[in-house]
Amino acid sequence: MGLKLFNSLTRKKEEFRPINPGKVSMYVCGMTVYNFCHVGHARVMVFFDLVKCWMEAKGFEVVYVRNITDIDDKIIEAASKKNEKIRDYTDKYITAMKEDELSLGNSNPTHEPRATEYVPEMLDLVELLLNKGHAYVSDTNDINFSIRSFDEYGKLSGKSINQLETGTRVAIDPSKKDPNDFVLWKAAKPEERKDALWDSKFGKGRPGWHLECSAMSHALLGDTFDIHGGGIDLQFPHHENEIAQSLCGYKKNGNNKYVNTWMHVGFVTIGDEKMSKSSGNFKTIKNTLNSVSGETLRYFLLKTHYRKPLGFSEKELKSSENSLKNLYDALLNDGKSVLKRDNDECIKLVIGSKNIHAINFCAALDDDFNTPMAFSEMFQYAKFCKKQSKKESLIDDSRDVLRGMGSVLGLLGDSIKEKKEVRLPVSLSENEISRLVKQRTNAKSEKNYELADKIREDLADKGILLEDAPGDTSWKFIRGNVKK
Repeated sequence: MGLKLFNSLTRKKEEFRPINPGKVSMYVCGMTVYNFCHVGHARVMVFFDLVKCWMEAKGFEVVYVRNITDIDDKIIEAASKKNEKIRDYTDKYITAMKEDELSLGNSNPTHEPRATEYVPEMLDLVELLLNKGHAYVSDTNDINFSIRSFDEYGKLSGKSINQLETGTRVAIDPSKKDPNDFVLWKAAKPEERKDALWDSKFGKGRPGWHLECSAMSHALLGDTFDIHGGGIDLQFPHHENEIAQSLCGYKKNGNNKYVNTWMHVGFVTIGDEKMSKSSGNFKTIKNTLNSVSGETLRYFLLKTHYRKPLGFSEKELKSSENSLKNLYDALLNDGKSVLKRDNDECIKLVIGSKNIHAINFCAALDDDFNTPMAFSEMFQYAKFCKKQSKKESLIDDSRDVLRGMGSVLGLLGDSIKEKKEVRLPVSLSENEISRLVKQRTNAKSEKNYELADKIREDLADKGILLEDAPGDTSWKFIRGNVKK
């Protein structure tokens, strides 16, 4: 069976056929870095990391682009409250985000463009839209996109223009031709800070949020690409607006495709409500990793199908921790690890295995990333492994296949010894680590960044990850619990 993906645009599963044989181009809307990432963000990060890993396991060359929004109203407001430069403020949270991803076991995207580094490309798109009659300058000198100039507006969300209502969070702007027209370029206001503005032929200003992804995806992936992903909350209006401005601005000669497949990840909920910073109903990745390992959190995020809501609770995290332990137990034989191959070799064993559970595991991932079914087959295979204790030659292969299943999902990467107990590196005590952390903090305050970086790197070599937050630095073992 070939790989099938649910396409949010057509609302059905479709066989995946890449534009260029053997290659996959994928763009995912990333984080707005005005604060620490929460578990809802982690679900998007982890799922599309799985998509990348499985595509590569199947032999595709994957170009994975995930943007960083490092300029918007929330960032400007937060940086101003802290009396910090916008670049310094966002750098801090980008570093925190990358540390979160390391803890979750994610690989890096191929490209991670920052919005502020693609403003010229955004201005080029604004000019195209103005010249083609799809945008206009308002009475306030903002440049808006006219949604009624695009006949297919609403196709992704399934709503006609006349059915759409202005969101309650956005005040109706009398300078717009239609209340649902969206801003492409925000004209500078007299009181705005200088590091939030760019020069342009339209006057000083800054880009609108929706404009960013169209410009960056076009610059890095071209007119049309294979997969566009993000959280379900981005389907409307963000992705709807992306389609409109990209098709109206970039398309020519009858080409009416922006993206072949749209994939959207369901909400993480707390108490049946969407996890959200704006509502105060959220749990950061960093706080969650105080109680469980990054691998446990990754398991929790993958155990439910990506399109369904995922309820967050301490009980579910504990259940995930126990399930993960059961899988690690299956990798043991009389208390010893019998694994002989590296992760890539183990993944190849999974794909080539004739075992029915391995076959079904691969089929589950090929069926729109049905991770609940994949885990079911994985646990049945783990039981099979435990029954092979008297067949030594078979043990090696069977347990390496199980490790390969885990590797595809970004799990079972710890050594057995690491899994049984987390212990301090022999060469460092907790007091010594705390002393080095304090020394690094002093070095940063004295602008001795070379020394600060060296201390971080030395600790990382010893398996200790530093996590900087405003006014504080915590540390943790890369596979252990955070210590403060």
